[in-house]
Amino acid sequence: MTDAERLAMKRYYIIVAVNMLGTAGAVIGLLVAGRAQHYGVTVFGGAILLSSLYFMAVVPRFLARRWKTPVEATPEA
Repeated sequence: MTDAERLAMKRYYIIVAVNMLGTAGAVIGLLVAGRAQHYGVTVFGGAILLSSLYFMAVVPRFLARRWKTPVEATPEA
């Protein structure tokens, strides 16, 4: 396995881990909102849920764009 393949695999695992953290945050937000006794805690759980969903949508795309191979570095076919 070349260094480039190792780097690509490491980056893939980082993106998957980010998605898993976002999913865990969404589940925690659902649990907090669902078990809340007061309206404020329900809103807090909803805020956790929405921020986790935003995290899952934005951060992996940002990382993929940041790590994308530049066009001039790709070999011509």
